[in-house]
Amino acid sequence: MNPYSDLFYEGTANEYSKAIQLASGSVVRFLEKNRKPFSGITPAQLKTAFAEVDLNAPLPDYESLLSEVERLYSDHAITFHLPQYIAHLNCPVVIPAIAAEVLISAINSSLDTWDQSAGGTLIEQRLIEWTCSEIGFDSHSDGVFTSGGTQSNLMGLLLARDHYAKERLRYNIKQKGLPAESSRFRIFVAATGHFSIQKNAALLGLGEQSVVSIPVEGYRMNVALLEEAIQQELEEGNIPIAVVGTAGTTDFGNVDPLEEIGQLAARYKLWFHVDAAYGCGLLLTSKYRHLLKGIELANSVTADYHKSFFQPVSSSAFLVKNKRSLDLLTHHADYLNPKEHDEDGLPNQVNKSIQTTRRFDALKLWFTLRLMGKQKLGSYMETIIDTTAKVADMISQDDELELVSYSDISALVFRYFPAGLDEADVTEVNLYIKKEMLKDGAALLAGTRINGAFYLKFTLLNPLTTTDDVNKLLSIIKQHGATYMRQHRKTLYDRREIA
Repeated sequence: MNPYSDLFYEGTANEYSKAIQLASGSVVRFLEKNRKPFSGITPAQLKTAFAEVDLNAPLPDYESLLSEVERLYSDHAITFHLPQYIAHLNCPVVIPAIAAEVLISAINSSLDTWDQSAGGTLIEQRLIEWTCSEIGFDSHSDGVFTSGGTQSNLMGLLLARDHYAKERLRYNIKQKGLPAESSRFRIFVAATGHFSIQKNAALLGLGEQSVVSIPVEGYRMNVALLEEAIQQELEEGNIPIAVVGTAGTTDFGNVDPLEEIGQLAARYKLWFHVDAAYGCGLLLTSKYRHLLKGIELANSVTADYHKSFFQPVSSSAFLVKNKRSLDLLTHHADYLNPKEHDEDGLPNQVNKSIQTTRRFDALKLWFTLRLMGKQKLGSYMETIIDTTAKVADMISQDDELELVSYSDISALVFRYFPAGLDEADVTEVNLYIKKEMLKDGAALLAGTRINGAFYLKFTLLNPLTTTDDVNKLLSIIKQHGATYMRQHRKTLYDRREIA
């Protein structure tokens, strides 16, 4: 008996093939069995099943293992591929990218240095070049794959901070730590920007107080108020270092006026970072590419392929206009990426990253582009955006619903608000709807708050989702709303009488 029968090497090719075939069968069962986005199981119910598992007692075979995993995970996993899932920024994934995952996991390249990845390094670099070109950057640009938008936004703010210190203060943060002036550094972002901007400012030692929230107009950054805020911070003795434009806000799917922001950033010599984690999919389209006008003015850009390029998690990138700015991240270690490697022309991606070991996630996008092409991916995005516009019309024309805003991409915020329901009660009704839909699992949507009031949210990222699918979801929403109002009729009436 082979004592290494579970180790992946040339002597276990048959075992590997069997395991992959069985795992593939489990995936097919997942597709065939799950007919709604969620089973509705509660954490308490599932924890009971987990409590019965003894991790010190191995299972006898793959069949037993897959049966257990299906019971604990697959049967209850959120099914992003179903049209009834329109909650968060989770897209269905394309099959070429799934096929690439098989190679990525088995060959297990680490994309930090050339001597751990070789051709993988060049594939990643080629895809970075392609993305930079689509953005509108020239040959001086560069970038690296990341784990997601939060990491990419962190890198953007890190470069903004260190670039300002180096160029304006003649100070090296990498060597000396934060300068005394750092407590006065200021970063500007729209009120609708991603929470990671505040989180990353704190991680960078600048504190959340360094982030200045700019009011929005039509749920897009108000550029006039941005300039007022910059001038005010200067008058107060603070130091503006960066402005973040959002191409696709999480709640509303809207794109800030990037060109105006970029011009203003240049005027005040601020680092301009564009968070296009969601909106990067617009790069694929000919019909809606104009919404990103001005992104080419950015110093750095976040792109999440696992949001709008239909890639499995994780698949993201951080792109910079000037590759020399990435030198701020480089640290040479004799055992990993000594300076001699640079002299020998060896491309080490770790020089550009805040990670060391990294999966070869770029292969998924390579498989996708080489087999499907940009145009086909773009048609998916155009279908999604077109469907969202039709859904927005449906909601705005429904007397029982209230639409907050139309979307540039595919996120819609609205609420159940029929005649006779007071503003004081509408949040409770919509919270009930959200809770009941999660409990039932037949359709999943998200929620958010605006000025303290709770709203429902659709995020359409599936080209298979039609207006008929959404119309059924809206019927479910209204049914739950009507149920709540029947059950709480007396309470709602009493509140109105007191008011």
